[in-house]
Amino acid sequence: MPKQDVIMNVGIIQKTYDLQEYLKSVFDKMKHEITKNDTAFIAEKREKAFGLFNKAGFPHPALERWRGTDLSRALNHEYSTLPEPPPADLDIDKIFKCDVPHFETLLVTQLNGWYADRKNLIQVYPNGMIIGSLAEAFQKYPELVEAHYGKYADDKAESLTALNTAMSQDGIFIYIPDNVTVEQNIQMVNITDFKQNLFLNTRNLVILGENSHLRLVQCDDSINHDVTFINTVTEVKIGRNSSLDHYKLQNKDDHTTLINSMYFYQDEGSSLSTNAISLNGGLIRNLSHVTLSGAHSSADVYGLYLMDRHQHVDNQVYINHVAPDCESRELFKGVLDDQASGVFNGHIKVYRDAQRTNAFQTNKNILLTDKASIDTKPFLEIYADDVKCSHGATIGQLDAEALFYIRSRGISESNAKILLMYAFAAEVINKISIPELRQRMDDMVKKRLRGELSQCEQCVLNCSTQEHQKVSFVIDMSKI
Repeated sequence: MPKQDVIMNVGIIQKTYDLQEYLKSVFDKMKHEITKNDTAFIAEKREKAFGLFNKAGFPHPALERWRGTDLSRALNHEYSTLPEPPPADLDIDKIFKCDVPHFETLLVTQLNGWYADRKNLIQVYPNGMIIGSLAEAFQKYPELVEAHYGKYADDKAESLTALNTAMSQDGIFIYIPDNVTVEQNIQMVNITDFKQNLFLNTRNLVILGENSHLRLVQCDDSINHDVTFINTVTEVKIGRNSSLDHYKLQNKDDHTTLINSMYFYQDEGSSLSTNAISLNGGLIRNLSHVTLSGAHSSADVYGLYLMDRHQHVDNQVYINHVAPDCESRELFKGVLDDQASGVFNGHIKVYRDAQRTNAFQTNKNILLTDKASIDTKPFLEIYADDVKCSHGATIGQLDAEALFYIRSRGISESNAKILLMYAFAAEVINKISIPELRQRMDDMVKKRLRGELSQCEQCVLNCSTQEHQKVSFVIDMSKI
């Protein structure tokens, strides 16, 4: 294949591999394998979606939605696709154990894009809740799946979403019927464990009926450290007067490219709280697309990202206010060290009929070096006249006055910097409503800040899971 040079912000990379052409050949040659669990409806979706991807190709920085994020390096690898399902006798406990102390969850696991429990592909619970393989749900619950699958994800605007629709073979399916409150936290874990570079498309579908309530935690984990490109799409329907408390936790290695696209669709009176916490990863892109389609619905969209070295994070948030009397609150915070880079694009659109909308958006960033960078763009698009909307963004360094105040209390400069960064990040961590998860994320942020984002000789932040003497001091937190 012809070679061409791809210009990146880190120099020139020789393009030696045409990944799009390879995926096209896989789709053509392996179509029978890819579509073996499809209904006619799903098969038609695939064909149309791959046509959209083949026409648009992989996204690039010339596109407004991808300005500041370049996939060239990640795409310049030879990947394997369509891994085999895991064996029926797989013991998932030997592969993954959640390290959140006292965190009781209903664990739902997928391995290399496949639903991991091959002996129980679909489980129906006494309260009517259904959890299992999405591919199996295609066959057993076609009407339920077809009422929602592909209805909220935007294949036309996002070519990687179209690629996922075309090539994903399996994923997780969760259905919560009307009038059901799920007392137990549900934890969805996506594990990659492959001996070769892996290009993975995983698809999830979560449906909440009316007057239902769910707490959902999504985690990404890697067993090995080979080059991996993970393209995940999750569609979530939140029914009338229902609520979803959602968390996306990302702590990946530097060899991983993670594209996480979340599409939330809310009916009348529903509420959503979603929080994306990115602690590590070579290249992470989080897309949160929220549509408030029914009156008196609300959405809280939070995010925290801590990046260093050459890591890159991109948070894209689109909130569509379609109906009147709705509220959305958006808060994203980031700390970037070394030569790390970030992008934040927050777009709130208020439609003409969405009167009495309240929408607030904030992005705050701390750059620890002159080589770290953030491209932030909060944006309002308003067509209604009776609204309360605001947006803002800040980029700066650690506050000199606050630093002086802490040091005047006898704390070293390095520890004072860590304390300031922790206070900055804690506002998002404190939005976590599950106590055990909040404590674990609090500990992980402390470790991240004292270990990789800053070095110190005697840290003032002590993790609750470690057994050592606490350091006590009195500080007026309002001053920092």
